[in-house]
Amino acid sequence: MPKDELAGLKENMEKAIAFLQNEYLSIRTGRAHPGLISDIKVDYYGTPTPIKNLANVTVPESRSLQVAPFDKTSLKAIEKAILAANVGMTPQNDGTVLRMTLPELTKARRVELTKILARKAEESKVVIRNYRRDTIEALKKQEKASEITEDDLKKFTKEVQDTTDKYIKKIDEVYKVKEKEVLED
Repeated sequence: MPKDELAGLKENMEKAIAFLQNEYLSIRTGRAHPGLISDIKVDYYGTPTPIKNLANVTVPESRSLQVAPFDKTSLKAIEKAILAANVGMTPQNDGTVLRMTLPELTKARRVELTKILARKAEESKVVIRNYRRDTIEALKKQEKASEITEDDLKKFTKEVQDTTDKYIKKIDEVYKVKEKEVLED
């Protein structure tokens, strides 16, 4: 298989896994993580701006977040955006920073979160399978145009399938790690 096509396929599949991991950051587990709120958009002088561009989001303790805005005048707007995003935390405003504590997750909520994780993992698998399909279609076109032989097509198709299987397995691993994190007390 032309090396640039295989490299492009792997690059696209890596991006799909990176996207999944980024999606998982926004799903709350028992521990605080800046990713829970860093992408929430704040109306900052009429422009929707992510919190991560307006403030430092830190984790002073395992179940709490602290938001320290670069511009103290944006504190109210950040507080309003967090409340509107309905992330399950109420910010405490002390005039200079916002503090939030994550409530304990119930067993039912943990099970619900694992279903969301599974759905996101399946969506990523579909994306990877679509990359596989597109690459195999491109190879078939090359074979029709006599750019590669039928034997090459079979060999390259097997390479594409092996690569796909490897990345599907990676998605399963990412899912299992996050699922374990969600289900831990």
